[in-house]
Amino acid sequence: MPHLNEVGRLPVSADNCAIAIRDLAAATPLEHDDMTFALSHYVLEGHRFAVRKIRKGERLTSWGQRFGIASREIEPGEYVINEAVQVELARRDLDFAIPTQPNFDNMISAYEFDESAFRPAAPLARHSDRRSFEGYPRGGGRGVGTRNMIVVLGTSSLVAGFVRTLTQLTAAMADGYANVDGIVPIAHTEGGHRDPNNREVLLRTLAGFMAHPNVGAVAAIDFGSEAVTNVDLRDYLLENGYPLAEVTHCFHSLSTSFEANVRWFKDLLANWLPLVNSVERSAQPLSELKIALQCGGSDAFSGISGNPLAAWVAKEVIRYGGSANLAETDELIGAESYLLDKVERVECARKFLHMVERFKERVGWHGETAEGNPSGGNKYRGLYNIYLKSLGAAAKRHPDVPLHDVIEYGQRMTSGGFYFMDSPGNDLESIAGQVASGSNMIFFVTGNGSITNFPFVPTIKFVTTTARFNLLREDMDVNAGEYLEGRPLAELGARTFELTVDVASGQPSAGEKAGHYQVQIWRDWQQTRPANVTLLANRSYSGKPITIPADVALPQVRIPAFNVDGEWTTEQIGLIMPTSLCSGQIAKMTTDTLNSEEMGRAGGLSRFATLVHTEGCGGNVVPEYKDMQIGYLQHPKLRHALLLEHGCEITHNSYFRQMMTERGLDPADYGWASIQLDGGIEAVMRKIVAWFGQRLRDDAAPRREIAGLEALRVALLTQAKPPAHVARGLATLCKTIVAGGGTAVASDKDDLFAGPFAAELGLNASPAATLGYGQRAKRAGFHIMANPRQHWGETLAGLGASGVEVMLGYVDGYLLAGHPLVPVLQFSGGAASLDDLDAVLQEGDDVAERLLGLLVATLSGDHSPKHQLVGNHDFQVTRGLLGVSF
Repeated sequence: MPHLNEVGRLPVSADNCAIAIRDLAAATPLEHDDMTFALSHYVLEGHRFAVRKIRKGERLTSWGQRFGIASREIEPGEYVINEAVQVELARRDLDFAIPTQPNFDNMISAYEFDESAFRPAAPLARHSDRRSFEGYPRGGGRGVGTRNMIVVLGTSSLVAGFVRTLTQLTAAMADGYANVDGIVPIAHTEGGHRDPNNREVLLRTLAGFMAHPNVGAVAAIDFGSEAVTNVDLRDYLLENGYPLAEVTHCFHSLSTSFEANVRWFKDLLANWLPLVNSVERSAQPLSELKIALQCGGSDAFSGISGNPLAAWVAKEVIRYGGSANLAETDELIGAESYLLDKVERVECARKFLHMVERFKERVGWHGETAEGNPSGGNKYRGLYNIYLKSLGAAAKRHPDVPLHDVIEYGQRMTSGGFYFMDSPGNDLESIAGQVASGSNMIFFVTGNGSITNFPFVPTIKFVTTTARFNLLREDMDVNAGEYLEGRPLAELGARTFELTVDVASGQPSAGEKAGHYQVQIWRDWQQTRPANVTLLANRSYSGKPITIPADVALPQVRIPAFNVDGEWTTEQIGLIMPTSLCSGQIAKMTTDTLNSEEMGRAGGLSRFATLVHTEGCGGNVVPEYKDMQIGYLQHPKLRHALLLEHGCEITHNSYFRQMMTERGLDPADYGWASIQLDGGIEAVMRKIVAWFGQRLRDDAAPRREIAGLEALRVALLTQAKPPAHVARGLATLCKTIVAGGGTAVASDKDDLFAGPFAAELGLNASPAATLGYGQRAKRAGFHIMANPRQHWGETLAGLGASGVEVMLGYVDGYLLAGHPLVPVLQFSGGAASLDDLDAVLQEGDDVAERLLGLLVATLSGDHSPKHQLVGNHDFQVTRGLLGVSF
C-alpha cells in the first residue's frame, strides 16, 4: 500500500487536504499517520483529497491557511471539490466519473489587519561579497540594461498596426550590429478613443517604457489626434521627472504617406544603429537587477515548487542589493496574512490593503468579484478558487524577505528590496506595469506551460512539474519539478541564480530563441460607479433589418463569387482562430508560414488569415466577445477553420466547444490545437499545418459563378466626419445595395448618423441597433450594430463578425490599419499621397457610383486594398460596457 508521500504532498504537515502529484485511480489505498483510507474518485494531478475527517463547517487548509469551508462531512480519501471546479470538469472531455455534488464552499471571512500588533520588519541582511553581470549602463538614474533594444512605441492603439508593420520592414537592419539586440514594436490597445478612464495608467506605463534601461533608443509614433498623443506623453515624462534627456528618442506624428514614413524611419535607423551599437556590455553590480515576479497558467504545484524557487532566487538578488516586484492584486486576496507577515513600514500594509479594496470596488462596478479570477485552466489544474491561487501566488515572496514598498501600476522602483505593485491578475497586463516600473528581468512561473514573453525584457520561465517541462522543453528554461522529486531547493536555486546572471548578461532565454512576444497594458474600464449590470448584460437585438428608401436605379454589376450554402462569397479562406491573447502570436507565425508556402493554392484557398486579439486570458468574458467569435466562425469567407488554444486561458478549447454546441455549430467541423497539450510551439505549428494539408487534400474546391448586387455585404464606418456630399453618396450606395438584395451594416456610434446620411435614409440621429456587437447579420438589408464605443479597430472587429465581405472606411487623409480577414477600402476627400488610399473623392464626383465601382473591382480581384499591399492590419476586440481585467 503506497504511503501518502509517494502520491501526494502536504504543503504544511498540519494541512487536512493533500495535493495529488499525479493522476490517481479511484479506490487507490493510501497510508498516512497510522491510518489507511481509499480515494473516493479518480483524482486529477494537482487536485486535492482529504487526509482526515473534516466536519461540516470546518475549514479546509493548505499551506496552513484556509481555502474553504466544508459544506458537509468529508471523509479521509474523499475528493475535495467546489462547484466552480465541478462545472469546469463537466465541460471537459473526461473518461472518468467526478463527484456529483460539491463538498465545500468558498465562504471565507475578510482579512482584518491588527495595526496595534504591527512590528516593523528589519531589511534583509545583504551579502558581503560582490557579484556582477554584464549589462548596459545608462545615465540619469535609468539603471542598467540587460538588453539594448531599439523600440518603436505606438503611443495609441490607432497606430498599433503601423508600428508592427514598420518593425517587420526594418528589423533586419539591426543585423551585423553586435551590441543591438533587436528592433521591436510596442503595439497595444489603449488611448485611441475618447476620454479613457485609464489615462494616468497609460501615460505612466508608456513613460516607463521610454525611460527603461533596456531601451537603447525609442521612436514614439502617433497620429496627433488621439485621446492620448505624443504631446501628452512628452509632457508627462517631463512633469514627472523621467530622465528623457538621457534617452535617445524622437516623437513622430504620421502626417505623410505610408512609404514616406517608412523612408523616414529607415533614415532614422541609419543614424541610430551605430549610436546604439556603441554602447557595450560591462561588469555591473547585481544591485542593478530588478526582477518582475509573475505566474500564469498556474497549477496546484505553483506554490510548492515554481514560486518558492523563484522566491529563493529573488531573495539572493535582493541580498546583493537588487529588487523584486510582486504584482497581481486580485491574486493575493486570501493571502494577506502571509504577504503582510513581514513589512518594513506600517504605511506599506495600509497601502496594500487599500489597493485590494479599491480593486474589489472597481471589479464590482462591472458586476464581477475578484473571486472569479481563476481561469478554466487554473481550475482544471487544481486551483479551485482565488484563495488557493493567492496562497500559491504569495509564495513568490520568500518567508525571510520583508515587504519594502507598495507602488502603483508602472510606478518606478527607486531602491533595492521587495516591492508590491498594484495590477490585475491578467499576466500580460501585469507584466507591462512591472516593466514600466523598471524590471529588467522577468521570472515567469507556470504550471500549464505559458509561453509568454515581453519584447525588450528577457523572460525566464519556470515550470512546476517535470512532466510538463518535458512536454514543453524547447519553450521553457527551468524545471522546478525537480524539487518535487527530491532535489534540494537550495541546489535548484543556486543553479537558477547562475542562469539568471547569464541571461542578464546576454544569454538568450528560451522565449527569445522562439522569437515571439506579446504586450498588453492594463485595459480601460468603462464603469466608474456601480452600474445596472442586469440591464447592460441582458440587452438583445432583433436581427431584423431596418427598412430604408429604395428610390434608386439599380445598376447591373457582375461579381465572380462562390455560392456556399446559399450565401455569396468572393474568397475562400483558411482561418486560425486563437482562443485567447496568449495563442495569438503562434497563430500569426503559423499563418505566415502557410501563406509563404502558398499551401492553400492547390486546394482553392485564396489565403490564410488569423485574428490576433487581446482577450480570453484574464477578466470576465463579455457577451460581445462570445457573439463576435461565433460570428467569425460562421463567416461566409471561411472554407476551413481551426481553433488554437494556449491551454490555460478562460476561453480554452473546451469552453469554445461548449459555446459552439449551444449556438448550433458542430465542433467536429473545425480543427483543434493546443500549444501546451500538443507539445509546444514547434509541435503545434506542425500539427496545424498537417491538419490544413489533410483538409485541402480531402476537399473539392468550389466553382465561381456570376452574381449581382445580392453578393454585396458591405460595412460602413468613418474615422472623421465626412463632408455632406460624401455622406449623401454613402446613403445612396446603401439604398442601391439593399434594393439589389445585398446587405449594409454601420455602427450606432458612427458620426455618419449625425449628418445627412441618416436623413437620406429616413432615420434619426440615434437609430436603434438591430445587431449586437459582433452578431451575425443573417437577413439581408440595412443593419445597425450596437457598439460600446467609437474606436476604429474595435469597430472593424465587430463589423467583420457580422459576415460582411468588404468594408468602406472614410478616413482623415491617412491610411489606418485594416482588417486581417475582411478587406477595408479607405477613402477620403483629400490625402497626403494619392497612393496611400483606395480612393480620393472630389466635390463633383458621383460618390455612390465611384465607390460601387471600387467595391466591384475589389471583390472581382481587380483591386487590392492598400492596407493589404503594405501589410498594415490590426484586430482589437471591445471589452464592452462590463469588461474588466482581473
